[in-house]
Amino acid sequence: MSRPPIRVLVVEDERYLADLVSMALRYDGFETAVAGTGRQARALTTSFAPDLIILDVMLPDTSGVDWCRALRRDGRDVPVVFLTAKDATEDKITGLTAGGDDYLTKPFSLAELTVRVRTVLRRGRIHAADTLSLADLELDEDAYLVRRHGEVVDLTPTEFKLLRYLLVNAGRVLTKQQILDHVWQYDFNGDAAVVQTYISYLRRKIDRHEPQLIHTVPRIGYVLRLPHGRS
Repeated sequence: MSRPPIRVLVVEDERYLADLVSMALRYDGFETAVAGTGRQARALTTSFAPDLIILDVMLPDTSGVDWCRALRRDGRDVPVVFLTAKDATEDKITGLTAGGDDYLTKPFSLAELTVRVRTVLRRGRIHAADTLSLADLELDEDAYLVRRHGEVVDLTPTEFKLLRYLLVNAGRVLTKQQILDHVWQYDFNGDAAVVQTYISYLRRKIDRHEPQLIHTVPRIGYVLRLPHGRS
């Protein structure tokens, strides 16, 4: 039985940034909700019941630090990761003292943000899918290990990250651009042809035996799934 997705509440009043963070987290296997104000965040803390909150310090109706303090006074121990442009040491100390579990300053890397989210969740013993699998393919994040047909598959770091992304989104068709954005990050200056190259590398390593799991969707991208008719 698969674990339910970890829920992350993104509290950020800049809608473009909130959507970007939310999208990156969803691609990484999390379920997300977005709030643009402290009032919305408070309502979603109850209705959405997040496992972690990403919190901007400067909100239109309140200070994120004050909001975090109120959250702790209410007895809520949900982890909080501050995400803010306020990068002075005193600001970081204030945020962490108010009950924050981590403090990341803007500008930031989406890859670093997702790693920090997972690190904070592990501290609280909430594990976000440490082992991913499909058929006889298994990826163990903690051991940094991949097996197919019970045999260890040697992958490069980029191949490992690509396979993990495909497994998190198993059954979902991913465009080359989505894969490029997530695996190579948004500041990569290369071309989407690199995706096709690395898909070929992965196929040689994990699809040497039946059933084939990586499928091409013409003119769109790729999907990791069992062949139709297999279960």
